[in-house]
Amino acid sequence: MTAQPKPPVLATLGCRLNAYESEAMRELATAAGLDGAVIVNTCAVTAEAVRKARQEIRRLARENPGAPVIVTGCAAQTEPETFAAMPEVARVVGNAEKMQPATWAGLAAPDLIGATERVMVDDIMSVRETAGHLIDGFGRHRAYVQVQNGCDHRCTFCIIPFGRGNSRSVPAGVVVEQIRRLRDRGFNEVVLTGVDLTSWGADLPGQPRLGNLVRRILRMVPDLPRLRISSIDSIEADPDLMEAIATEARLMPHLHLSLQHGDDLILKRMKRRHLRDDAIRFCEDARRLRPDIVFGADIIAGFPTETEAHFDNSVKLVRDCGLTFLHVFPYSARKGTPAARMPRVPGPAIKDRAARLRAVGRDALLAHLRAQVGARHVVLTEGPRLGRTGQFTEVSFDRDMPEGALVDVTIAGHDGARLTA
Repeated sequence: MTAQPKPPVLATLGCRLNAYESEAMRELATAAGLDGAVIVNTCAVTAEAVRKARQEIRRLARENPGAPVIVTGCAAQTEPETFAAMPEVARVVGNAEKMQPATWAGLAAPDLIGATERVMVDDIMSVRETAGHLIDGFGRHRAYVQVQNGCDHRCTFCIIPFGRGNSRSVPAGVVVEQIRRLRDRGFNEVVLTGVDLTSWGADLPGQPRLGNLVRRILRMVPDLPRLRISSIDSIEADPDLMEAIATEARLMPHLHLSLQHGDDLILKRMKRRHLRDDAIRFCEDARRLRPDIVFGADIIAGFPTETEAHFDNSVKLVRDCGLTFLHVFPYSARKGTPAARMPRVPGPAIKDRAARLRAVGRDALLAHLRAQVGARHVVLTEGPRLGRTGQFTEVSFDRDMPEGALVDVTIAGHDGARLTA
């Protein structure tokens, strides 16, 4: 009897874009016949993320004895020597190479150790195009579509441009066709993803903006019930995007903002492109256009030179912007970034400030949950007893629901972390 091929084992760390690309790699590796390999798609956003990647590699190598371990992703791109030095690792593959069928065909050769070079990482800054990789989505509820990759900005704390390269966009026609395909497969919600989503289109003919893409998708895929945008840079929101927020009911009323801090001096030292008042004004404008909109935000605690007064401005920003979902990052120095050379805040103070900011975030979420009790919401089910509202708030059900369905519910209460219906 012929042995059945063993599918590759994939571990994904980091962002939604990484998760999307992992699904594309799963298909590429399977099509190439790369049986039983372990593929680790790493994140480089913090030093802790790199440490977790190394930990995950060792764990998977123990659990899959004899399987070749292939390491890719942002950490593999920015510090390939770190992973090449690990005895568990057979190959280190760059972020551009990981999306190419030829890479996986080479790795699937009978002798992986001798078939190709150990480190396959080229200059990411030389990459000029991003393909729209056609994948079947995640699970049976929500699909993610990559429309952009890379970043042209150089925030002083961020290593990601060196892992992802310069900004490049997937043409609108390719995006629309992929969303049509996903809708035909039954997906009720599509999420647009990218590294710097609001830079979409700058490298395309005519330099269209993200709002143009959003409105084009909604116009050309009229039976798509829900379109969602992932993290954006609010200072780059264009008039068409604001118009879509105001007029397109199928564009979900939730935006995750890359704010990073609430103090102007720290924002300047971060080399951000907005100031505190810009963030507040954007949230006020968006809420005026769409009263039910809610905001999440990335905020860094303990950035170099941050004082208690600076930190307090981040705390106040939660209230002043009316933020609901906080993603708090304790500052982590990344070698090669300008911020790594700035005077550091002591580690215990960073940890304390991050904890205090998370507590403020929990209070903000609790206030939002309380305000929804008694309201009606259309919820996309993610499992038999779990779903999310258009505002991306989690809802638990008191009975089983079909996965991937849109159900109209009345919110009965909350448990402090999610709504109940």
